[in-house]
Amino acid sequence: MTDNAKIINQLRALVLLTQTEEQVARTRVSQARTEAVRRELTQNADHAAERTRAITDQLRALGGVPDVITPVVGRLSAVLKAGFEQAEPLEEALLQDLSLEHQLHDRATYVKVLAEQAELPRVRALAERLQTAHAATIEWLTVVLAEEAMGGPAALQATALQRVAGTAARAANAPVRFWANRVNEVVETVHQRREQAGEKLDEAADKASSFTDAVRETLTVGRSAALRRAERIARREGNKDAADAARAAREELGDVSADELPIKGYDSLSTQDAVKAVKQLRTAHDVRVIIRYEETHKARTSVVNAAQTQVASLAKEAVGVDS
Repeated sequence: MTDNAKIINQLRALVLLTQTEEQVARTRVSQARTEAVRRELTQNADHAAERTRAITDQLRALGGVPDVITPVVGRLSAVLKAGFEQAEPLEEALLQDLSLEHQLHDRATYVKVLAEQAELPRVRALAERLQTAHAATIEWLTVVLAEEAMGGPAALQATALQRVAGTAARAANAPVRFWANRVNEVVETVHQRREQAGEKLDEAADKASSFTDAVRETLTVGRSAALRRAERIARREGNKDAADAARAAREELGDVSADELPIKGYDSLSTQDAVKAVKQLRTAHDVRVIIRYEETHKARTSVVNAAQTQVASLAKEAVGVDS
């Protein structure tokens, strides 16, 4: 196969993938956590549409007539992708987005080399433009995934169905499940040592009963009150891990008092001072606590935006991306 034929085949593939990329970006707009991210995603979708036109122009210049089916297939692929990913956690959907961007970047790199060999400067310039665009998107998605891995909140938020899927996927790490696992571990250990220390069985049973009551209350009573009670029970029983898990769940709900916040005297800070204080936080957990507290108590947009920016900065550090 000649280099020109290879280039035409690759450009056709890039049209299909770029069309899918555009539609994916447009479906992500509704998942943007902030207006700034929403604008960025809209611009990304518009730029993808421009790249599709540029690739199509090069196809025509090389004598490769773009088929009318490819754009339709691209849109259909994106629609199907959006539908299927509703049954999976947000991180899985983002990993698929990242895989698409890597494929686009790698194909652009291949086209660049082909264009160099075929002495086609315009195709090479196009390939370099595509490389730059997809490298930037890969970096952005990598940071978003890092934000999610650090506990978020990420630039993108899960849809209602994705939250359900994510909760199910992470059920083993949820506080209620954690307590149940801990009880099972204690009981199993006691069974193994029954002959050596029979009295521990009764002790473990008592603890299991206490945790079972806490679990039952968490499921049937108001979440905040139940989590606080479960935390008290866990600390009384000396189970620091379970108590910390309950507190983490409270923090996620924004159910913390001012004296539990990582910024001293936070409630008395002005918006400007709160923004400055948030920028000094060095862990994603602390920033997340402030965001949840703001969202449920004060709702100061500028503070939430500053906190989101700080999470992104910490995520970039975690994955080695220059700010």
